[in-house]
Amino acid sequence: MNIGIIGLGDMGRLYAKAFAKAGYQVCGCDLPQNRQKLEEDLSGFQIEILDNGTEVAAKSDLLIYSVEAEKLEQVVALSYQAIKPNAIVAGQTSVKSIEVTTFEKYLAPDVNIITFHAMHGPGFEPRGQKLILIRHRSDDEAYQRMLDLFTKLGTDVVELPDYHEHDKIVADTQAVTHVGFESMGTAWKAAGFFPWDNASYNGGIDNVKILTTLRIFSYKAHVYAGLAILNPYARQQVKRYALSESELFKLMIMEEEKTFRERIYKARDFVFHESRKLIMFNDQVMKDFSLADSNMHPKPNSHLSILSMVDAWYHLGVNPYDNLIAQTPPFRLRLGIAEYLFKNEDLLEESIETALYDKTIRGDDLEFHSAVREWSSIIGYGDMEGYKKHFNDVQTFFADRLEEGKKQSAELIRRLMMD
Repeated sequence: MNIGIIGLGDMGRLYAKAFAKAGYQVCGCDLPQNRQKLEEDLSGFQIEILDNGTEVAAKSDLLIYSVEAEKLEQVVALSYQAIKPNAIVAGQTSVKSIEVTTFEKYLAPDVNIITFHAMHGPGFEPRGQKLILIRHRSDDEAYQRMLDLFTKLGTDVVELPDYHEHDKIVADTQAVTHVGFESMGTAWKAAGFFPWDNASYNGGIDNVKILTTLRIFSYKAHVYAGLAILNPYARQQVKRYALSESELFKLMIMEEEKTFRERIYKARDFVFHESRKLIMFNDQVMKDFSLADSNMHPKPNSHLSILSMVDAWYHLGVNPYDNLIAQTPPFRLRLGIAEYLFKNEDLLEESIETALYDKTIRGDDLEFHSAVREWSSIIGYGDMEGYKKHFNDVQTFFADRLEEGKKQSAELIRRLMMD
């Protein structure tokens, strides 16, 4: 099977190499100005670099569009007429509703539409990682070829029957997850400090928060902007997260302890019901991965970001454990630390008391509250450029530690997944 990839960015190159190493004939293209760099990077893999998408489409039995979701239709419109009869066409974006709408608009009826979504970033090899496969329109033989392809790569294939289900789940596992960590980064930037220099962020849960935030900001803004703004289900879920955070923050500053406690416990009992199969993060592993001075004595933290997420899951009626079928590493980390907090009575009590009565962290919580509202507004307005600018500003603030955070978070993920 000849595989063609239009768009050889980070993920396109990753999968082009994986397909080539698995023995497939691979060709691809990207923007003309990237050609020399691509040829240097891919020279040892026998991957053919072509001039444009039309040439790639004409050679491919499986054609994969690995481009930004907002640019997908423009790219398909330039290349669809060259697609071979009975070929398989797939997309590698995080928003499948846009892919399916675009493919149905342009592709001939005999073209098979079997799209997929790798639930990891370019920092991980495909082997062992979750990959969602969605059979939208195809014959049995074509679908089997796709299953065989990803089985050969060693991916953990999750088959979903419908692209709507994918987008609903991914709104939680990616869009809202990213907003939570992006808001933390934005809050720390606005407060003017690095969290590893602050005693309130020196502990196992906070180590995970910090490293995951750095990991997210080590990648490109357009990846997160597209899945947050273009996913039709993301705005509702992000809005609910922002509302949960705002309502909890108001109860905190009014010190409405009874109402606050009732709300937290009600959310806990729904999300972490005894029937759930828990993740059970290793406490020592979380403590091992710290960027802080080892002599710094930790202070209590309200963990408002986590309380808000669990409250939002409750109000949305979402069981996050069900969404593990489409988990990303940041989502598993987020659910894992939420579980760790809410299943530890003493730690949850400390968090509640800190949220209500510890004025020394109230300023940080205010910055987080403002950051969540900013991100929610940007996504609500559908402001793609505003999202990218906001993201890049925070990325610049953390620039000197992003590479270290990326490496440590990868090792943290590996260690926690092993336990």
